[in-house]
Amino acid sequence: MKNKKPDFSHLSANQPIGIFDSGVGGLTVAKEIKRLLPNEDLIYFGDTKHLPYGEKSREAIIGYCLKISEFLLEKNCKAIVIACNSATANALKEVLELVDHKIPVIDVINPVAEKVAYEIHNNVGVIATKATVNSGLYKKSIRKHNKFIKVDELATPLLVPAIEEGIRNHPITNSIIYHYLSNNKLKNIETLILGCTHYPLLLNEIKQYYGNRVRVIDSPTIVANQLKMILEKHHLLNEQKSKSSYHFYLSDITKNFEKISKKFFGKSIDLELKVL
Repeated sequence: MKNKKPDFSHLSANQPIGIFDSGVGGLTVAKEIKRLLPNEDLIYFGDTKHLPYGEKSREAIIGYCLKISEFLLEKNCKAIVIACNSATANALKEVLELVDHKIPVIDVINPVAEKVAYEIHNNVGVIATKATVNSGLYKKSIRKHNKFIKVDELATPLLVPAIEEGIRNHPITNSIIYHYLSNNKLKNIETLILGCTHYPLLLNEIKQYYGNRVRVIDSPTIVANQLKMILEKHHLLNEQKSKSSYHFYLSDITKNFEKISKKFFGKSIDLELKVL
């Protein structure tokens, strides 16, 4: 597999882009893709029935990701964006093997780690789910490019359930954020990576805690730019300026997902229940 070169000549620019996450977090990535690539059709799968992935075993996460990836392949997607850090940390290798170079696969950890490794020269903190922190992938990926950066990772498991419950701009989330960010592991950091695609939904509260003392990395923008670069490279950018379509499949339809997706994509979006 390592020696196999990707050949995407069979793909067409007007095919949709597939995006998946355990819930609403991946919408932060989808929103940036929509902004950066307004001509593209998007198919989003939110595995809300099984969230949060960060509390699941590696085997369970792999199983979910393979079923979703198969579904997105069936939907004729020209690329898959794994818009979930826990999925990337535990199932990227297996998804790549399943796809077998048929279409590009973009994850949310490696592009961020590479950018940080080349642009940042100080202590870096990562907040993420237990599944992502236990994998150690952020530290490995950053230090692969720059072995001199000190990376401290902290599991912050209460944030995803709070976000999925729609508890934002609230004393409860502010208390959780204070509890985690005041941890000694993050004491001397100058840069913070939000290692979960849910966390940008709390960006204002996190920035408020730090003031201007810590640079907070905006992962969705980095991932959207990586996707654009790969599509450009393989001549798969959709240049036609027709109205783009956004279709959302959920394994369990929740009010919070409905609310946030409509806020990001407009009230006329399609939400469809799909149990894999």
